[in-house]
Amino acid sequence: MKNYTLLAKGRQIPILDCPLLMGIVNITPDSFSDGGRYATVDQAVERAMTLVAQGADILDLGAESTRPGAASVGEQEEMDRLLPVLHEVVKRTPVPISVDTMKSRVAREALSAGASIINDVTAMRFDPDMAGVVAQSGAGVVLMHMQGTPSTMQKYPKYDSVVVDIRMFFHERIAAAEGAGIAKSQIVLDPGFGFGKLLMHNLDLLNHLSSFDQLGCPMLVGLSRKAFLGKILDRQVQDREWGTAAAVALAVDRGASIVRVHDVASMKDVVMVAAAIRAAALASKQEDYA
Repeated sequence: MKNYTLLAKGRQIPILDCPLLMGIVNITPDSFSDGGRYATVDQAVERAMTLVAQGADILDLGAESTRPGAASVGEQEEMDRLLPVLHEVVKRTPVPISVDTMKSRVAREALSAGASIINDVTAMRFDPDMAGVVAQSGAGVVLMHMQGTPSTMQKYPKYDSVVVDIRMFFHERIAAAEGAGIAKSQIVLDPGFGFGKLLMHNLDLLNHLSSFDQLGCPMLVGLSRKAFLGKILDRQVQDREWGTAAAVALAVDRGASIVRVHDVASMKDVVMVAAAIRAAALASKQEDYA
């Protein structure tokens, strides 16, 4: 993997030899994996602190489910869920906090409350004011690819070539972000595993993840407990950790910079081992050419 320094609201977040772990905190009643488990402020804060203790490098707080088929949530309801948790977590940890939202008002309030990264599953296409909020604040931003919307994305997604199509999408979204005054050093890219992709699309993306290196931005992957792993394994969501581990290890080998996961403790081991093997292989290759 390449080395990067992500700029996020005045904070420099180095991404060096080992990918960063982004721990998921779903403050929702209906997320696909753990919806409802952390829906109260105390439950969500406790979950966040557990992830930090397990070694999370970034926390990702989300108050609107984007699972396939999910209905949208009004911005006031999203803020009512999110902000009390965010205020409390900021008091307890210096770990950078990302907020998973597609709404500019929610993003603005979250950044004012102490978040430093906006994780937008629409790559700032849903809300035309989002780019301005990110540019003005200097926040980091995750630009994710999604075909369709959460309510429609798994209804017959089609691509000419999923890798080529998403690479073209990223070129366009990076240009749009830079045109709005967002520095490239603020941008993270996410190919959106499971967001408008069939099994074959997800596997093709994972196999060719390193082809996105040329874009010059760190790559975030969200593979944790995804439905395509369930299709391969014929397992329910709570029984997909071993499948997640396999996919995460391969993503690290193919250059992922940030790995977004539910179970930080076990995936930290996976990431560290995979990164060490990759580093050794690269060092050996360099020696062969010396």
